[in-house]
Amino acid sequence: MSTEALASRTLTVGGHTMAYVDEGSGPPVLHVHGNPTWSFYWRSLLTTLPADGFRVIAPDHIGMGRSDKPSRAEYPHTLARRVADLTEFVDALDLDGPLCLVVHDWGGPIGLSWAVEHPERVDRVVVLNTAAFPLPADKRIPWTLQAARLPVVGDVAVRRFNAFSLGALVLGSGRPWLGAEARRGLLAPYDRPEHRVAVHAFVQDIPTGPADPAHPVLVRLAERLPLLGEKPVAVHWGMKDPVFDASILRHLLGYLPHAEVHRYPGAGHYVLEDAADEIVPRVRRFLAAGR
Repeated sequence: MSTEALASRTLTVGGHTMAYVDEGSGPPVLHVHGNPTWSFYWRSLLTTLPADGFRVIAPDHIGMGRSDKPSRAEYPHTLARRVADLTEFVDALDLDGPLCLVVHDWGGPIGLSWAVEHPERVDRVVVLNTAAFPLPADKRIPWTLQAARLPVVGDVAVRRFNAFSLGALVLGSGRPWLGAEARRGLLAPYDRPEHRVAVHAFVQDIPTGPADPAHPVLVRLAERLPLLGEKPVAVHWGMKDPVFDASILRHLLGYLPHAEVHRYPGAGHYVLEDAADEIVPRVRRFLAAGR
């Protein structure tokens, strides 16, 4: 079952319509996606956790999924704004009690930045291939991402030809090719250039140095990340990820040394696509242990 089979709700966040999935009842589990995905990425959890007595919530970031897709002139497309959007979203749903947080890719900096400012509202955390700190000194982003960041080259490749989303279907998986449902679903919202503005903006927002707008947000997140080390944290990591590789995982665990860690040697960046049969039962057990 995909999120197309789940009701899409909407609310206004920062003047734009944000779409989200909200199913089930019980303790809330907030899923925060990355780029170039959307709430569809979480479908294996969204369709199983309600049976365990959880309320599953998965927003689509502005510009992504079924949410509004504003231009750069209409929306800043920065990490700081994404964190502010998520904060407004959580407050609008009155999620005052402790919630479980599940993050992946850019959902890590966004969701965890919210969490470290509200640790009393966090129960448990599930982390899938992401980073929550500035780029380590010995790490460089791949040339493919560097090229996508270029104003002209990136605009043509990412926006006109959808190269980033299409490339992620191959480079983001440990398999030769993702299944048909995943391919269709992940690409569905980004069907024309004006719907790919956020995809490109996310790539351009990757900070490579202190002058980049996202850098101070990640510095603060890294400083406060140990606050979440006091919470139960489970990490699920695709070891074939070309960006969030073993060195990034080691760096992350330096901040969260007590985390429960699961490594998937055959899985890539889209770890939940590659290893859902293993990850979903483990996440269900991990969350149930906090009931």
